[in-house]
Amino acid sequence: MNIIKNLYNWIDERVKLEDLVNFLGKKYVPVHRNSVWYYFGGVSLFFFIIQVVTGILLLFYYKGSADLAFESIQFIMSKVQFGWLIRSIHSWAANLFILAAFIHMFSVYFEKSYRKPREITWVTGMLMFFLALGFGFSGYLLPWNELAFFATKVGTDIAGAVPLIGETLKIFLRGGEEVTGATLSRLFGFHVALLPGIFTALLTIHLLLVQRQGMSEPLRVEALKQSEKKTMPFFPNFLLRDLLLWLLILNVLAILAVFFPSELGRKADLFASAPAGIKPEWYFLFMFQTLKYIPAHLLIFEGEVVGILLFMVAGVLWLLVPFWDTKSSKGQQNRLINYLGLFAVIFIIVLTILGWIA
Repeated sequence: MNIIKNLYNWIDERVKLEDLVNFLGKKYVPVHRNSVWYYFGGVSLFFFIIQVVTGILLLFYYKGSADLAFESIQFIMSKVQFGWLIRSIHSWAANLFILAAFIHMFSVYFEKSYRKPREITWVTGMLMFFLALGFGFSGYLLPWNELAFFATKVGTDIAGAVPLIGETLKIFLRGGEEVTGATLSRLFGFHVALLPGIFTALLTIHLLLVQRQGMSEPLRVEALKQSEKKTMPFFPNFLLRDLLLWLLILNVLAILAVFFPSELGRKADLFASAPAGIKPEWYFLFMFQTLKYIPAHLLIFEGEVVGILLFMVAGVLWLLVPFWDTKSSKGQQNRLINYLGLFAVIFIIVLTILGWIA
């Protein structure tokens, strides 16, 4: 204990840790029946940290080229000590990261936590959510297996259907007209350099805003008198609960990685025909399934183009919800906002299930 105390004192003399502890000790977290949703922001952060750590470990052996990518993954899984476990943890953490981000996003939405003065916090959070989907898409091709190759081909074909910029966007993503080794190299660069850099910058801004503004309170709690509100100190009470949850989640992640390890499949063959039943990852499945239900032509427009436009408009409106949801910013409950959010949740869940069992 003396060693730890001496170390703390040594660091404190140089970086003034006591000031930081005092600052955190003055931060309070609202306590109410929906307080559990506060933890999903920290859970998303935890999964991102796991992604970074395991991704760095995989980079020691991964080769980002069409000739060596598949074989390097095989080497990691069969020759590198615990390589199969690290890859499996990376894969499971990616899926759970996006799941936690979905939950965090909808909990913030339904609690109206995007209200003034938290508009920028919401926007940075939504931009990080879109980047998380970009992580999933760019990382899917990296094993260079058969399923990933054709799923990427389908995904970039859908991107190519975007009006006006579709063809340019498709070529930009693929690094050419077709999905080739150039596509793998490009998405590898996006996955390990470009997207993490942008995400880290947004995350820094997001966390600073959360610390500056504190946790948002639901409208019904905000209306209470100050003496009627319950709070807990952020440090150490809330932080210790957050860390305990991280520990439990780490155990769940380890169990999933051990008992349901990621499979590699067969190496991609650019000249082979696509296997039956190609589907995207679950977090894109509701969009993929929706496009399947839209008729080939709607009046003079292509059905796929109409579907993509609707998803783009919905995404922009969702991103900008703090700027058009004026009623909740005045402290009133806007039921239309709740109905729209409930529709979005049901739509995503139902279409994902239909896409999974189809």
